[in-house]
Amino acid sequence: MRLCTVRDSAGTRLGRVDGDMVTPLAGGDVSAALGAVPAADGDPLPLAGLRLAPPLVPGKIIGIGLNYRDHAAETGAQLPTRPLLFAKLPTSVTGPADDIVVPAYSDELDYEGELAVVIGRRCRHVSEADALDVVFGYAVMDDVSARDRQREEPQWIRAKGGDTMAPWGPWITTADEIPDPQALRIRTWVNGDLRQDGTTADMVFGVAALIAFCSAAFTLEPGDVITTGTPAGVGVARDPKAFLRPGDRVRVEIDGLGVLDNPVR
Repeated sequence: MRLCTVRDSAGTRLGRVDGDMVTPLAGGDVSAALGAVPAADGDPLPLAGLRLAPPLVPGKIIGIGLNYRDHAAETGAQLPTRPLLFAKLPTSVTGPADDIVVPAYSDELDYEGELAVVIGRRCRHVSEADALDVVFGYAVMDDVSARDRQREEPQWIRAKGGDTMAPWGPWITTADEIPDPQALRIRTWVNGDLRQDGTTADMVFGVAALIAFCSAAFTLEPGDVITTGTPAGVGVARDPKAFLRPGDRVRVEIDGLGVLDNPVR
């Protein structure tokens, strides 16, 4: 099942994506479906005519650094021996087609196409063997990053948590549709130029290991998101470096999960 949040003049509402149509469901966003999927609440609408909002605003967004072998190699970094965690702020969330705004404090804004894991139930100390059982679903995220702030500031709040620095969606695909989260192709284009083309099989720490590691430190709650790292091809590792500029367009696609398509301004 694919669950989205539709934005209109009255606010937002939950929807179920069925092919090229969206069936409205009772609820304001996908958080209303984390316990049980609500009943239909209206006639189906064409997906092409709708503006999608972020599926939900997570209470926590946990990012993972250097979690792809090829990305670590392109940056000259050693593979981590344990997951490297950072946080993105809930206010950094924006929609799958909304603007990415270049902040005044950065000249080195970068893209990072990533698999986002949405937690479905409250949990603590989850074993790796049981970890996938707490997953509600999966989505696409762009972990937009201010590289100059990341390099110069020991805490990454501004580097990772600025407004519009977490486009995600376009919907959440429920976990039953994705039997193996480590077998997904992920690609990023900037202005039509393919920059990233990787697979989640290249993760240093897979989804189950990340959930177990995070839940050993803090409680994971329904709607929390773990965004799981990015493959090689980021702008800071290119020669010459290729950062985002106003007028650019970033497209991130994960097979079976949908597409983000965000203009930069």
